[in-house]
Amino acid sequence: MASERFTLTLEGHGASSGYADERVLVALERAQGFGQIKNMPCRLPVGCRRGGCGICRVRVLAGAYRRDPMSRTHVSVEDEGAGLVLACCIYPLSDLSLRLEPPAAVKGMGQKAIQQG
Repeated sequence: MASERFTLTLEGHGASSGYADERVLVALERAQGFGQIKNMPCRLPVGCRRGGCGICRVRVLAGAYRRDPMSRTHVSVEDEGAGLVLACCIYPLSDLSLRLEPPAAVKGMGQKAIQQG
């Protein structure tokens, strides 16, 4: 049986398809490779792909999703309540509207290090 398909809109950068059994980060990477995600100065921010590094933070502006565990160092309970999640840890349950968010500052890894990396 085919997985349900949804539209993932990245604010200011375009839209693509994502599937209920596919991590949002994977769908966005595929879309960028096919030229559906535009006007970005670089590739999508990607790190560990397992919810531990916090590089792929996004804000869910609209829509429903399910999530895998993610590091509370990078996404606090309060952050999550405000819609902040890690794109590598969420799966769409409906169409999603997303905004890229800079990673939270972490001990020993400031914003400058992330931008240069």
